Amino acid sequence: MASTQKTTSAMKMISSSKMRKATGQLQRLSPYRHMVQHVISHLLVTDQQFDSPLIAEREVQRVALVVFGSDDGLCGGFNVNIFKQLLVTIDEVRRQYGDQVGITVVPVGKKMAKAVDKIGGVQVERVALNTRSGSEDLYAFTDLMKTRFLEHTFDRVEMLYMHFISTGKQVFTREQLLPVSYQGLADNVDPRAANSPCLFEPDANTIFNTVLPLHVKSMLQDVFIQSAASEQSARVMAMQAASDNAKELLDELQLEYNKLRQQGITTELLDILGGQVER
Repeated sequence: MASTQKTTSAMKMISSSKMRKATGQLQRLSPYRHMVQHVISHLLVTDQQFDSPLIAEREVQRVALVVFGSDDGLCGGFNVNIFKQLLVTIDEVRRQYGDQVGITVVPVGKKMAKAVDKIGGVQVERVALNTRSGSEDLYAFTDLMKTRFLEHTFDRVEMLYMHFISTGKQVFTREQLLPVSYQGLADNVDPRAANSPCLFEPDANTIFNTVLPLHVKSMLQDVFIQSAASEQSARVMAMQAASDNAKELLDELQLEYNKLRQQGITTELLDILGGQVER
């Protein structure tokens, strides 16, 4: 039992280290996302009209749901909670776009890939992306989703993942990746951009079409890291709970052992006293 407690404590330390690494990546990504949004803000405060295939809204006939899970277990209800929300999302998509809408689930992570096989009435697409993938694989996946959208294979691409808040709190999030929400971009415009007008060369629309793919890439990268941080956070909490349970069980067994030992000593003393009385 003591060895089990040591094992869970060691796994908790490893997961804590990985979680800190993921949160550090989020902090390093923040300036990049801020710069991309800064450029978009300067573009949107102008009176120009922007046109890009990545923001084109069309009738939704096929929806891709990219769901982020884990490759490894021992992370509590992390994958179970995401899978339950995936089922809810599928029902919501069908209510929104009709029962005839085509739904493709794109799982990221071995545990999620195994779980989605149990869902009926949807297509499952395997991709070369997992929780251990590097930047190149992530960028290749981003390009794949953009290509599928531009080719009308998918009319809408959404991401389902756990958003990292803190070690003890992760929130399930459903976020639209494609088409990029123009209203969402407008809502995040920095109001200070209007006070610092810029000149755009060659023109604002060309720059907009150059920056928008970078925005999509940064969105997917942020979600990927958020999911990784949430997974490790869930594993930290699971290992802490396992360690606490092991300690509680060890204390109960120790108490039971002491009771039995005391009972044995008492029995021996009574036998000794009984022998003396018989004499």
